[in-house]
Amino acid sequence: MKNAKASAATEKSPRARASAAHRHAASPEAALALADAYCRKRGEKLTPIRRKVLELLLNSGRATKAYSLLDEMREIHPGSAPPTVYRALDFLLSAGLVHRIESINAFTVCHDLTHCQHGMLVVCQQCGSVTELHQPKLREALIAQVEDAGYRLAGEEIELKGLCAACQAAQAAAG
Repeated sequence: MKNAKASAATEKSPRARASAAHRHAASPEAALALADAYCRKRGEKLTPIRRKVLELLLNSGRATKAYSLLDEMREIHPGSAPPTVYRALDFLLSAGLVHRIESINAFTVCHDLTHCQHGMLVVCQQCGSVTELHQPKLREALIAQVEDAGYRLAGEEIELKGLCAACQAAQAAAG
């Protein structure tokens, strides 16, 4: 019931939802603690490598490609190889802690590390920032329209491209 009330409240306030959409816990450390507790509750382990990949994503604040994560991992663990990062990302995806943004082949942290839902992701085409939108009724209506047209969605996430407020402001200032 709590989630239904929360969903109803967020549907009424798109501006509030968008501004809070990519906020995690008060700090990366608090977010990592939430993720660790979530994994333990599921009977899974947030290993040091998985934790580090999640931390790198939290600190980036935007969609990040796997090879960028690998470069950062190599600064800390020089022997890191692509499978190291990809296995960590696979785990984080299956646990619902991160989203894969198919259109740009990048990853971002779920805004709610204790209850990841598939929704709609708005990706800034300029800076790569990502905002999650949770509009269950809109999502259902869009999926129904897609199915009525004879299609089936290929994935759980719906991705929208746009220009974030900061990039719009920078563009306007540049003239």
